[in-house]
Amino acid sequence: MKVIKPFLLIASLTLLVSCQNKSEKQFEKLEKMNWLVGQWENTTPEGYLTETWTKTNDSTFSGQTYFIINKKDTVHNESIVLTQVGDDLIYRPTVKGQNNDESVDFKLTSEAENTFSFENPKHDYPQKIVYKKVNEKSLVATISGKQQGKPSTESYPMQKK
Repeated sequence: MKVIKPFLLIASLTLLVSCQNKSEKQFEKLEKMNWLVGQWENTTPEGYLTETWTKTNDSTFSGQTYFIINKKDTVHNESIVLTQVGDDLIYRPTVKGQNNDESVDFKLTSEAENTFSFENPKHDYPQKIVYKKVNEKSLVATISGKQQGKPSTESYPMQKK
């Protein structure tokens, strides 16, 4: 019996510690993007861009993007789900009037220096979406890929409201 008790104690402690580590790190990739939560905007001569992110739950953020011209006409409306599924971080936009109103998955392919790159090489355009945190109050979202057979890149700097 003396041999079994220390073994059970060690096994129990090992199990407890391993469970704690798993739960703390379960959505680690998504947590690295907590800075995104909030309202971001940019006003240009072409119009007003706003992107709002909320935390839905531990594994998911929800985003809503609008581009408005003439202070009243919404020309772009996009719903986004940013979710961690297992070890994958998925950026899932749905744009009304595109892709049969279905979402398209872009998988996180790289992250470095507060820059997060999501890619879907099979999508018509864009094939790549990048969010770069410039500082606490500033980010740049960039979409890129081939559009009508030619390389294209569009960047959207935004400030936190």
